[in-house]
Amino acid sequence: MRLQNKTVLITGGSRGIGKAIALRLAKEGANIVIAAKTVDPHPNLEGTIYTAAAEIEALGVKALPLQVDIRFEDQIEKAIAKTVETFGGIDILVNNASAISLTPTGLTESKRFDLMHGINVRGTFFMSKACIPHLKNASNPHILTLSPPLDMQPKWFGAHLAYTMSKYGMSMVMLGLAEELKPLGIAANALWPKTTIATAAVQNLLGGDYLMQRSRKPEIVADAAAAIVTRSSKECTGNFFIDEEVLQQEGVNDFTVYAVDPAMPLQPDLFVD
Repeated sequence: MRLQNKTVLITGGSRGIGKAIALRLAKEGANIVIAAKTVDPHPNLEGTIYTAAAEIEALGVKALPLQVDIRFEDQIEKAIAKTVETFGGIDILVNNASAISLTPTGLTESKRFDLMHGINVRGTFFMSKACIPHLKNASNPHILTLSPPLDMQPKWFGAHLAYTMSKYGMSMVMLGLAEELKPLGIAANALWPKTTIATAAVQNLLGGDYLMQRSRKPEIVADAAAAIVTRSSKECTGNFFIDEEVLQQEGVNDFTVYAVDPAMPLQPDLFVD
């Protein structure tokens, strides 16, 4: 119970990787704030902020479901205020919310461009900004963002320029905050999976069942996240972590348990060679 009585705010935590992280940190004793948009069941997407909160509370900790669209600062500020009112502070922020559209420039509509940059870059920036005054008061404060290592190879830009810009924008926020917040002892790190992860995005947008069978379960990212945010915030900051490498540092050598189908070859994720 390394996070006993800590408060963790997770954006986009109603399903997929975000919910897996929420459940994993709850098992460490943390109270969880689920800040996401989904309040009503979606025909093609499993889970709402309320179903996620129920799963978390079944583990014996407290959960606070909040409907939040992180593109809007007023909604961020209300969510932060409600979190502090409920739990007294914030110890860890996980920037998980993200939008994806793997389109070339000619097929990228302005509304899709704005959605990705509004959620991925703007949302990460202003959610982090709003949490800093409260993280300053925490004993081991962390900001962890689900974004890739900064790799300027042209191939990552040529295939889906707008999406790459938005994900690298999230990583740049972590790079800058790590340096800016060092005097305050607040860690800022990025985490990215080595392989594709079996989520609704993979199923519905990227590769269907074929890619799902070649993916790992969200729990590998969740386990890596737990390892990162329990490290010293003064010593562990400014890193672009890969999930498998984090767990290897924790002594994990057998990763077959995370595979959807251990018999299938794994598909490397975007931005990972």
